[in-house]
Amino acid sequence: MDAKQVVKIAGTHLRSLSGHRFDVLALAKPVSPDAALNLAKVISKLSPLLGNLIEFNTVEFLNGKAEFKGIGRWTRQDPDFPDAVFEGEVRPTPGMEIKAWFPLATEITARFRESQNHFTDGRTVTSVCMLAWLPEHLLYGSPYIVDVVVVDGLSVAKARDDHYHNPPEYLVIEPEDTRERTRNLQQTNTNGYILQNPSAHLERARRVVDGWGAAGKQYKPTREYQKQLNTLMSSFKYRLDTNYAKMDRIAHLGVEEFKTRVCATSVNGMTVAGWARLFASVKKKKPPLGENMQQSVSARRFLVQKEAIVKAALEKHLQIVGEHPGKLLA
Repeated sequence: MDAKQVVKIAGTHLRSLSGHRFDVLALAKPVSPDAALNLAKVISKLSPLLGNLIEFNTVEFLNGKAEFKGIGRWTRQDPDFPDAVFEGEVRPTPGMEIKAWFPLATEITARFRESQNHFTDGRTVTSVCMLAWLPEHLLYGSPYIVDVVVVDGLSVAKARDDHYHNPPEYLVIEPEDTRERTRNLQQTNTNGYILQNPSAHLERARRVVDGWGAAGKQYKPTREYQKQLNTLMSSFKYRLDTNYAKMDRIAHLGVEEFKTRVCATSVNGMTVAGWARLFASVKKKKPPLGENMQQSVSARRFLVQKEAIVKAALEKHLQIVGEHPGKLLA
């Protein structure tokens, strides 16, 4: 079995996780509509913890598959890339970057900054697996997998670079070649840079890029092309883009189709997108009663109305009703 076959088999098994429940941690059912409303406001804070637990258990899930017995074992190597590698005799090393997504949050916040070169220089054959998850009863219960997508890692890196790179306004910069360094000092992440004060420098910077020829704006992870980009970096002022490479923004076709599919999925009587909008509407704090009393009172009243709508939806679709006060601390 070669590396591509290992990754393909792993991807097939991971796709089968759609609908699977992970008994890693269970959230108790809220005792009242008010408690459910408060949980709806903060449940996204649980996403990093539960997401990591799901990622850990996904590796164990792969190790339980018969195809891998006797030829190797999947192991976690977080925070290194990829998250999981198949250790054995297969070369190059098969890998799987696993990213859990809680779709009631604002967006897919996971990042993908790995250089295209990491996939083309023989180091690894890696796919990216994204798992969308929710508690089995939307706000309570054990996490389950709503949907899964597995895409080629190189295709994600290329889509990211093609989407972001737009010289001279925006540059994608490769890391230095650090393969000769010890593993803990090797750099494989790209970065994005935005031209500062474009009104003063844009025309002059564009003339530099025009001098590169017809293909000068097409991104290439080669040393020669990076030298050209470095001439811009040294001649004009750029700032690091801290939002660079979020999976939600790289415009990869497979990831975009996955997002659309998840958001349209019906859960507890509404679509995932519908629940996300509903919960987002009550995350704002009540405005203080300031100098403009009328506006403050109106804003607070509007938020109270939104909270009433959310509580009504939770009562209807999750059957969460108020308990007798004496039972709440039982």
